[in-house]
Amino acid sequence: MPAIKIAVCIKQVPVVSLLKFDNESRRVVREGVPSEVNPFDVLALSLAVQLKESASAEVAVYTMGPPQARDALVQALAMGVDRAVHLNDRAFAGSDTLATARALALALQKDNFDLIICGLNSVDAETGQVGPEIAEMMGIPQVTGVRQLQLSEGSMTARRMTEEGYEVVECALPALITVTEEVAPEIYPRREAREAALSKPIIELTAADLSEDMSVFGLEGSPTFVNEIYSIEPDRDQIVSSDKPVQESVADLMAYLEGRGVFDVNAAADVQAGTARGPRREVGEVGAIWVVADMLAGQVRSVTLELLGRASECASLVGTSVEAVLIGHGVESHCATLTAHGADRIHLADAPILDRYDTDLYTSVLSDAIRKHQPYAVLMSATMRGRDLAARVAGRLQLGLTGDCIGLEIDDEGRLVQLKPAFGGNIVAPILSTTRPYMATLRPGMLTPAIPDVSIQPTVVNLPTDSLGQPRVKILESVSDDSVDGAELDNARVIVGVGKGVGGPENLAPIRELAALFDAPLGTTRDVTELGWLPRQTQIGLSGRSVSPDLYFAIALRGAFNHTVGIQKAGTIIAINNVGRSPIFQASDFGIVGDYQEVLPELIKALRGRLGR
Repeated sequence: MPAIKIAVCIKQVPVVSLLKFDNESRRVVREGVPSEVNPFDVLALSLAVQLKESASAEVAVYTMGPPQARDALVQALAMGVDRAVHLNDRAFAGSDTLATARALALALQKDNFDLIICGLNSVDAETGQVGPEIAEMMGIPQVTGVRQLQLSEGSMTARRMTEEGYEVVECALPALITVTEEVAPEIYPRREAREAALSKPIIELTAADLSEDMSVFGLEGSPTFVNEIYSIEPDRDQIVSSDKPVQESVADLMAYLEGRGVFDVNAAADVQAGTARGPRREVGEVGAIWVVADMLAGQVRSVTLELLGRASECASLVGTSVEAVLIGHGVESHCATLTAHGADRIHLADAPILDRYDTDLYTSVLSDAIRKHQPYAVLMSATMRGRDLAARVAGRLQLGLTGDCIGLEIDDEGRLVQLKPAFGGNIVAPILSTTRPYMATLRPGMLTPAIPDVSIQPTVVNLPTDSLGQPRVKILESVSDDSVDGAELDNARVIVGVGKGVGGPENLAPIRELAALFDAPLGTTRDVTELGWLPRQTQIGLSGRSVSPDLYFAIALRGAFNHTVGIQKAGTIIAINNVGRSPIFQASDFGIVGDYQEVLPELIKALRGRLGR
């Protein structure tokens, strides 16, 4: 096979766990905080170097950033890439994801790359938008969430992660991929390689090298902008029982759970209930608020119903209606569910070619519909599929997109304010956009569905599907992980979280016994899934799921920010950990300092008595 040309896009990020927020100045304090190459981008570099050695590839690395971003390129050169390109110009300052993708795409188009590799997302923004937007601007197919890759002449075969398991896909080159854990062993360059890399040349490109039109870069070229950020103080009781006999600590915990009404199922249901669906609304002058339905295992995901609930509340504030977009094959039966939960009209694209999700085809359907109907806003789920599709659509229509939001508001000017968590979730950035429709993805478990009204009959408008082309990414194999229901964590009232401190999968029996008392699924951390103790679909946190159970048990779980950001909406959090300094106690309502192997038998005994099981 002749040598192929590979480009890797990387970003230098602050070490997120060391960032602090100054409430007085309302700014993130970066001074003294070291920077590093974004962890997912390190995996992208490692894969590229591995391909260079096995497939005679030539590898170039690209980054856009201030002068100090050069350090990231030096690290890449030390890892073994052949050349480095630095987009370095004050004109790039303030770029959002769309402006960043535009600059990188213009730079990449100066060469003929067969494969472009990006990290799945960056730990400071968590959106995963730049890769798909680059692919759209360059007119090439994308495959996101890749864990395995094999190249052959003119094509690639990849295993990509899905909500249900994984798919093996085939795609002609050129193409763009985003990569996630396990795609390649991380490369740690030796000191000699780092020193040698310091003297290697780095190509610098300015904005003028990329375009004569300076308005496409930086703040002027960015359709989204941040309003005044603010911090979220943990609203947890943070009661910790330590230096007590296990039986006494468990008794205190049971009394606490009684006081919180955890065992009162009816009370919990009342807390979760949303507003009534209300009568059908008419579309207003601003255009309708659209919710793009997300499907999993043939069913409408609960996040879609959450979005319809909040969209209905926002629609009443701007005087318009809520409309759902449903794409697939044989999915018309779901129109009733969408209508009952708030959709006043359904835009339906139903065709055999849409039976399996395909980025190109779904992007064409949704983009054409947006152009024709001009909605006020387009809301999508921040799931694997939602992120993949939303970024591609935003790139095609040149729209501002805010990813991974936790809430939506309407301001005094009638604009949609998108609330985005940043830096581990303790800081919220209200995002506004200069383009319409407003576009956002929202994390599951952050909002509340409306109380459905099944008496309202669906009004369906069929979207054209006869001019769709053929998929550029061919699915060779689709595998669902039977050991875990992908939607189970989304809807669970109780979740039992498993940390690395359990010691190994052989120690899960008492934890499963606790979970069985509540018919609860297991959730876990990235560390545990990387070790293979539990399936990847159970991962909660920054690069996993967000959940909102009434009750969350954190067992032998340290509580790093990249996990706790995913449990912020849990009603009550209970922690059991033998290290009293573990950050999980700061994120919990009640904690017991002790060995989970000693605490769980007593807790299970007490719960059996209380639950009558």
